[in-house]
Amino acid sequence: MGDSSELTFLPGGVAVDDRGSLQFVNDFDMADCGIRRFYAVTNHETLFIRAWHGHQNETKYLFVASGAVLLAAVKIDDWKNPSPSLPVARHVLSYEKPGLMKIPGGFAHGTMTLRPNTRLFFFSTSSLKESAGDDFRFEAFFWNPWKIEPR
Repeated sequence: MGDSSELTFLPGGVAVDDRGSLQFVNDFDMADCGIRRFYAVTNHETLFIRAWHGHQNETKYLFVASGAVLLAAVKIDDWKNPSPSLPVARHVLSYEKPGLMKIPGGFAHGTMTLRPNTRLFFFSTSSLKESAGDDFRFEAFFWNPWKIEPR
């Protein structure tokens, strides 16, 4: 349902032994990616939508620490007046398949919580001050990829 060629998933893994489990993404070098900060996001209910938030320059990496989320992303054509018919890329990310989704600058993104107790970590290439100067918000249903599709 959309072009996701610029979104990239860096796979991780899980190690399990008699002590428990450990999630990892060992190939994610924060220094090489220019990570400046991170923050965690949780929602109070499932199927809650946080959308649309975009940046022209800032790149973000999304890691699902628990639960599952539907990530949607749109490459913006005009930041002041984007087209409502832009293609939307959809990805389901979950705790069971660890990894990081790269959301490059130039995209707006949103998430919908799919499970209770979902916890997301976002890693950003911009300081909070830089991010505030590169912050674009659009109404949650401006693009509407939030329907769960039966298969």
